[in-house]
Amino acid sequence: MESLEISGKTVEEAVQAALSQLGLTEEEVEIAVLKEGRKGILGLGTEEARVLVTPKARATPTEATPQATPACEPVLNPPLPEPVAQARTILETLLSGMRISATVEAVPCFPASEDDGPALALNIKGTDLGILIGRRGQTLSTLQYMVNLILSQKTRIPHPIVVDVEEYKQRRYQSLHTLAQDLAEQVKKNRRSLAMEPMPSDERRIVHLALAKDPEISTESAGEGDGRKVIISLKKTRA
Repeated sequence: MESLEISGKTVEEAVQAALSQLGLTEEEVEIAVLKEGRKGILGLGTEEARVLVTPKARATPTEATPQATPACEPVLNPPLPEPVAQARTILETLLSGMRISATVEAVPCFPASEDDGPALALNIKGTDLGILIGRRGQTLSTLQYMVNLILSQKTRIPHPIVVDVEEYKQRRYQSLHTLAQDLAEQVKKNRRSLAMEPMPSDERRIVHLALAKDPEISTESAGEGDGRKVIISLKKTRA
């Protein structure tokens, strides 16, 4: 069963709508909040919440759960590049300190961030790891920051490492790819630019790549720090 992205007035309303369509309970799905709703003032500035609901894999006594084909094969065994091996050790130490039982796979196929060089993802696998993602992925972003900070102090050279949990970012990237194309169609229809919600550099890059080959659309990043976002616009035509 595929993931379902759905909107609602609130996160809770969107989740319940998704559960109703999927015919599942909250315990049977993974929930990622893509955008929180906003009530606005006197009906102005109201924004709907958007969630991505993914059914958990379930096995039956007579049939093993089929495994999805990964985007690329994880690198579980040495040799790994030295910075990557160090990063994995750092992440495993942090998880141990948090008393979280999980394994870490090195996956060399995640997209590079918009602002840095190529990155290699460390994907955490286990059970009940939602606590490592947090609301809107904030806990995961913090964990990734800590790994990169400690690694940079050890090596004195920046080696951007992406930290993921149970392919959460992979699903997020796929959702952003679809959203970017939908917004591009709105820009073409309404002839007006659209600004997406603020997002980190790796997610902005997904949007840029999703629309890079569209002959009518251009994208650019604008803003500073945590408020940096992607602007989707029509390409200017020469007179």
